[in-house]
Amino acid sequence: MGPQHPSTHGVLRLKVSVDNELVLKIEPVVGYLHRGMEKLWESLTYAQVVPMTDRLDYIAAVSNNLAFVLAVEKLMGLEIPKRAQYIRVILAEIQRLASHLAWLGFMANDIGAISVLLFGFEDREDFLDILEIYAGGRLTVHGLRIGGVPYDLDEALIALIRKSLDDLPKKIKDIETLLTKNRIWRHRTEGIGLISAAEAIEYGLTGPALRASGVAWDIRKDIPYSSYQDFDFEVPVLRGGDVYDRYLVRLEEIRQSTRIIRQALDKLPAGEIMAKVPRVLKIPAGEVFHSIEAPKGELGFYVRSNGTDKPERVKMKSPSFINLQSLPLMCRGNLFSDIVGILGSLDIVLGEIDK
Repeated sequence: MGPQHPSTHGVLRLKVSVDNELVLKIEPVVGYLHRGMEKLWESLTYAQVVPMTDRLDYIAAVSNNLAFVLAVEKLMGLEIPKRAQYIRVILAEIQRLASHLAWLGFMANDIGAISVLLFGFEDREDFLDILEIYAGGRLTVHGLRIGGVPYDLDEALIALIRKSLDDLPKKIKDIETLLTKNRIWRHRTEGIGLISAAEAIEYGLTGPALRASGVAWDIRKDIPYSSYQDFDFEVPVLRGGDVYDRYLVRLEEIRQSTRIIRQALDKLPAGEIMAKVPRVLKIPAGEVFHSIEAPKGELGFYVRSNGTDKPERVKMKSPSFINLQSLPLMCRGNLFSDIVGILGSLDIVLGEIDK
């Protein structure tokens, strides 16, 4: 299957061994999109790396920005203004909403529910509009800076965010009406692509796929960053470990993200949006690793400085790459036709697998 198969997004090949319709073995073959990003970053300044991270998980650009700038700021020992931290949370959760809505559309379309793709993308447009107004980009959003955020939130944009959040529950209900109790959808997702909690941990699975197997691990709760400890929200956990539960977990994450954004808007502190950062940024020699809870799982950056204005080494821990290694286990014993649904339930983006 692939790399030309629509469900593998044009850049993933799956070598599949089958016994009639039963899957015996799968070997994912990656590398079709490799751009040498990590090596490229060694020739760029720290500030120039930030917009390059947009192109990794291009469905969740702000999350990539956030993980990298937090790693650099940790290496610098830089304190970020509280208002900037809250704005970062708002942008990151808006990006999570956009990412999960896109996933809903892709996933349903892969299985055959084309109407949900149109619903999901229409709903996602509201949040892309917000990102475009804020930073000028809809997909590859260069929305954060080392030291804070580039722009403040004005009253008009805050009002638009609140309106989009108010409209979202009805739109999600429409999608749920189409899918959640639909017997075809449930037949294609329930009991399919099973992975237990112990297996998920062993394979390094993170994000919604891990929480759907019964493991309550969310970096926003367990290792808070950017003031996430200030917000009251739940981490959705289910125990089925199948495609259906991975769908339900993401639906609930959409609701929890709206809850976080509302709290951040209500409690948005006054003050500066940027810390004092020199125009030419030279970081003392050292190394650091920092990770965040991206829409697809744990996204981390290792950064090593040699005292110049360019990083000596940058290494990225991408959730899509690590989550993909569980695909052979999930597919074994299932039908050939279930591969597409199982792969879709992992919510991979090849931009951050091949880097």
